[in-house]
Order: sequence, then C-alpha cells, then structure tokens
Amino acid sequence: MSDIIQIKGSVQFEITLDPSTWIFDDRKVDLSTCFQDQNNLDEIQFETELYRPPTAKSEQKFQKEKILTGSFAIPLAPFLKNSEPKSSATFVSFQTNDEKITIPIHDAEKILLAFSKDGKPLKDDGPVHVYYKDGSNQHSPIKRVDGIIIS
Repeated sequence: MSDIIQIKGSVQFEITLDPSTWIFDDRKVDLSTCFQDQNNLDEIQFETELYRPPTAKSEQKFQKEKILTGSFAIPLAPFLKNSEPKSSATFVSFQTNDEKITIPIHDAEKILLAFSKDGKPLKDDGPVHVYYKDGSNQHSPIKRVDGIIIS
C-alpha cells in the first residue's frame, strides 16, 4: 500500500498528497475533540498565530507531546480548491482497496481526512480515513482510502 494519495479526474491540476507531512500543517484538527463541539469545527481558523505568549516554551513542549500521542485530521477543502475541479465535475469518489464511495462535490468540502491515530500514521488501514464534518460516521469512517477521483 502506498502512503501517497492523488486527487485526479475532472480537475485542472492533479495533486499528489503525502499525509505524513500533515502533522506539521497548522490546518490539522484534533480528532479527539473536533466532533464534541460542532460550532468550533464550523469555525476552524486557518490563520497562524502572530503573537507568541510568554508561555511559548511550555506550550511548545505540550504541543510536541500532543503530536506524539494525538489523533489528527485535515480538511479536504483546500486540496480540492487547489486541484480546480472542472465546472462539469459533480462528484467526488474515495477509492479504497475494494470499493469506491461517491458523494456530491459540494459535500466533499465538509470532509476531514484523518492521517494519524495515537501519534502514529495510519499504516494498517490508511493512509487516510474519511470523516464527515458533522461526525455522522465518526465511529465508522471510510478506511483504506488511497485515491480521490473527481468526476
């Protein structure tokens, strides 16, 4: 199984995604808390903090420990936007080892791609899991997703 995922199909730009790099991405969300407060998830901010508080050193240590033990996901929307789906595109399919799950393209902007569980990459049933932002499949995500096809 490859750890690389491609967004391809009816797009202007095919994009290759490497989930192993997302741990450093400020857009990541903590899966252990993101479905608890739906309002908070709706307002995910993608801006980086400009001011570092005087507790930056202890905060850095906490963040490092959190990365080593946490479970994280990243929104699919920025990657979809960068691939520039063609105007005729109406669906997004998540390709797994044995099936293809298809949803309307406007719903794909509400998808989270999980890439880490308990501080480890999703090696056995990854490279990513697909979660709906509303948490409706939080106990049974789409697993073994190895491709995203726009049609």
